[in-house]
Amino acid sequence: MNIHFIGVGEACDPLLPNTSLLVEAADQKMLLDCGFTTPHRFFANWPASDYLDLVWISHFHGDHFFGLPLLLLQFWVLGRQKKLTIAGPQGVEKKVAEAVELAYPGFNKHLQFPLHFVEIEPGSCYSLNNLSLRSAENIHSQRSLALRIDAQQQSLVYSGDGKPTPASCELAYGADLLIHESFWLDSETNGHANVLECLHHAKAAHVGALALVHMSAQIRHDEKKCERLLAVISGSSFPVSLPLPGEKIVLCP
Repeated sequence: MNIHFIGVGEACDPLLPNTSLLVEAADQKMLLDCGFTTPHRFFANWPASDYLDLVWISHFHGDHFFGLPLLLLQFWVLGRQKKLTIAGPQGVEKKVAEAVELAYPGFNKHLQFPLHFVEIEPGSCYSLNNLSLRSAENIHSQRSLALRIDAQQQSLVYSGDGKPTPASCELAYGADLLIHESFWLDSETNGHANVLECLHHAKAAHVGALALVHMSAQIRHDEKKCERLLAVISGSSFPVSLPLPGEKIVLCP
């Protein structure tokens, strides 16, 4: 399983693109979240019209979702014919249709490739070419789902946005890699996790490694705060990383 970090930033970060991942596993290519900045960076690296198989939308905030109309438009420009699966929480088909209509009125009827919508709600499992996809709910200002991808002997959990819950801890249990949003270092806020919570969550779930994304620009681009951040994560009993756009993690069986 290959995980490419397209972006790692929060909604308003002026330097780091919105958090988005490209996952390659079991001959499937999956885009996890598609915010404002995602399409340009995606097509700069993967310009083929039929490369992508599935898009996962964790929730419907703009920095995780509003890049989707442009992604579909560019696939149309490139002449895509292959089916694209779009998965997410309940109501994903309606939300996508509304967003596309708002961005490009009338464009929905011009798509020449089929869209297949899948709701991956907690308690359900979606199988895709030897992959298993399951979800659990986080605590966020809007309903948001964490996603687990199991591919044979490899497993990845991506949090989307939100504080961890007992359900998301159970979802992450034993995963090789947990990628979790960590907006603050240790401040408490409704709807976003902090680094200390993520470390506790990862330890409780017995994950192999933790990658922290979607961090506040006030922390990520402040030298003194970053020094404190590095001191906090250096004491962890498992690997913790702060990936940058363009970095790649390979999970081996």
